[in-house]
Amino acid sequence: MAKGGVPTSVDLADRDERDRVMQVLLELSQSLLGASEEDEVNSDATLMAVLRHHGHDEGTYAKSQLLGAYRELVTAGEMAPNPVLERRLRSRPVRTVSGVAPVAILTKPYPCPGECIFCPDQAGAPKSYLDGEPGVLRALQNDYDPYRQTRVRIESLDAIGHATDKVELLILGGTWSAYPDTYRTSFLLRCFDALNERESDTLQEALELNAVAPHRNVGLVVETRPDYITPEELLRLRQQGVTKVQIGVQSLDDRILSLNRRGHTVDDTRRAIRLLRLAGFKVVLHWMPNLYGATPESDYADFGRIFDDPAIRPDEMKIYPTALLRGTELYALWEQGAYRPYEEADLIDLLARCKQRTEPYCRINRVMRDIPASYIVAGTTKSNLRQIVQRRMAEQGVTCACIRCREVRSKTMLETADLSLDIVTYETDATREEFIQYLTTTGNLAAFLRLSLPNKPRDTIPLPEIREAAMVRELHVYGPAQELGTRREGVQHRGLGTRLLEVAAERALAAGYQELAVIAAVGTREYYRERGFRRGSLYPIRDLGTTARA
Repeated sequence: MAKGGVPTSVDLADRDERDRVMQVLLELSQSLLGASEEDEVNSDATLMAVLRHHGHDEGTYAKSQLLGAYRELVTAGEMAPNPVLERRLRSRPVRTVSGVAPVAILTKPYPCPGECIFCPDQAGAPKSYLDGEPGVLRALQNDYDPYRQTRVRIESLDAIGHATDKVELLILGGTWSAYPDTYRTSFLLRCFDALNERESDTLQEALELNAVAPHRNVGLVVETRPDYITPEELLRLRQQGVTKVQIGVQSLDDRILSLNRRGHTVDDTRRAIRLLRLAGFKVVLHWMPNLYGATPESDYADFGRIFDDPAIRPDEMKIYPTALLRGTELYALWEQGAYRPYEEADLIDLLARCKQRTEPYCRINRVMRDIPASYIVAGTTKSNLRQIVQRRMAEQGVTCACIRCREVRSKTMLETADLSLDIVTYETDATREEFIQYLTTTGNLAAFLRLSLPNKPRDTIPLPEIREAAMVRELHVYGPAQELGTRREGVQHRGLGTRLLEVAAERALAAGYQELAVIAAVGTREYYRERGFRRGSLYPIRDLGTTARA
């Protein structure tokens, strides 16, 4: 029994119960026929109305229970499949609306090389994290065990109706590169054991098994510092299967970095991003407005440098307004009157201006940390800051062009014939980047590919295997996550990925490259093999002597 005496599943062996849940599902299905997206968003209220109509108290059936019953009845042939109903019974569909299931787990607390004045150092939590954050709470409940954390997240997503055969694994907890190699290897081994649903003796064995595993890894993300990125570290990251690196940049102003004792320089950041990009990694930049010594105007100028400086220009960003926390050196400065958090209205205005300044090849993933309000001494505590900023922008009649704001997300069936191809080209200090995208008639983003064309001498590319290759740094098709081999709503599994790879191959060949490499997670190896890529030691590589379609 679940909390409150509600069963965790519906007993369909009980004929009366089967009839009751069938009535609820059929009426709910009928109520959603022809529903607009706004109506679908309000489907929780619709569900409660249906339950009351059948004499049930609110909460008698959880959405996860109804979803499980629906799937069992469809399998038994007693209900016709209804994709709209299934989607609306899926709890928190936004979790997999970008096409994959994100599974975030934390490493155990370990000494951090940084001495940042704003960073909490709480016993029992990794440096910069707090025990009240949702991810840390889950990690604590599982004693930071990587296997248990991974299994719990997968089971939780399964229970609320999300497909989990394509998983993006996010390893959080601070500076991954500072942890001992033995710990990193054992940690990842246990993560992949959980994804594979079987144990391996070595990490490499586990990576090999994942190519055909029940939960295939389609992206592996770690976080680190700019001063820890070296050619040797890039090799280790690829051997571990990493495809995306989050780096804590925090500011592009050396004065601000020094005042906050960040421990690295802007040149360190430029060098790190250059190395990561030349090795094919997707780069996520962490940026912190309202650091000690900053003002809203200096922060806006700093944000502009992110896209004006060819050495930066990240693929994704997380914006973390500085949170004033007890026990930090920044808190002592606040007590002395030397530091003042921005007024909420000023912060909202700053973030709205920054979002307008964001380039269309970049995705703003977050604008606020998951820090509970009770930990924040002064400044904004709004957990829905993104929505507040978006409302402000709507009032001003302005928009954000970032990837997240343009994704098709949960929109229904799209005809690929109605999509148009568009290419955004921009220069970095080491490459020409081509953001190749398919857009809907309303300008929403259905799919994209990042093609990187190095323009530096070949021997500056950190990993020899890819010195003659153009690089696919990301391939992403949007829409709700679908199981491998299915073709339902949205745009996944409709050939867009293959079409984008062919466009990339043609453009790389025209630019003088004879090979096309891709930074691929282990769970995508078969996908690229079927599309003409041979397996290299670290990257799938396709010879471009011909661009004949696979």
